[in-house]
Amino acid sequence: MLKNPLTLKERLARGEVCLGTGICFTDPAITEALCPEFDYVWIDMEHNALSLEAVQGHIMATKGTNATPIVRVPWNDPVLVKPVLDIGAAGIVIPLVRTVADVEKAVASCLYPPEGIRGFGPRRPTNYGRSGGPEFCRQANEDMIVIVQIEHHETISNLDGILAVKGLTAVIVGPNDLAGSMGQMGSPGHPEVAVAIETVVEKCKKAGVPMGIATGDDLEAGKKWLDKGAQWLLAGTDFRHMVSGAEEISRALRAHVGS
Repeated sequence: MLKNPLTLKERLARGEVCLGTGICFTDPAITEALCPEFDYVWIDMEHNALSLEAVQGHIMATKGTNATPIVRVPWNDPVLVKPVLDIGAAGIVIPLVRTVADVEKAVASCLYPPEGIRGFGPRRPTNYGRSGGPEFCRQANEDMIVIVQIEHHETISNLDGILAVKGLTAVIVGPNDLAGSMGQMGSPGHPEVAVAIETVVEKCKKAGVPMGIATGDDLEAGKKWLDKGAQWLLAGTDFRHMVSGAEEISRALRAHVGS
């Protein structure tokens, strides 16, 4: 199977700052159009109406590009993880973990035995049966990207143990849900939330685990957290890129007409 030139995992390991975008629409042309601008695409099954067929189309649209396809599944469940990996996702994002056991389960779901519990049935990853065997499974485990989301204050309390879980690639903060768990729903910029995120940054630096954060299309928030030590950003979504561009040109032209 054709491997993208340099994966998100490899870029993070080299210390590079990585930028990605969320994919919410079903049309794989969206991913094809956005891949040249980003290091990865975050195909989102948690909050969007994406079927496995649609997800596969998006993954295929990254083939041969510099963008790594990772998929956020709706929940920490091996049954949800397995088919997404079997259609070729380079990695999985698991939402709302809280404990070390949650993260161990997430890692195990993504890896073949003996390291994990993933059942064997890859289709695209084996180039439709052209490869396989022990070496394929070993390499698949080595290449796997396992990311968990820090979206609850309880997770931060358990973070030292979580960051020590073997097989975990990176973590990413979801500021909105983290704020909600702290009684500040709708206020991801609240000072208490910022302090909690700074705690995550420092613990990740100490553990050597790449820390990411979802900042949307808020450029100032993105710059702030990069300056504080975040290594990778989820910088907006397909629909926000579309709406923001439409708003910018519409306002400019209407202002011109009005003047």
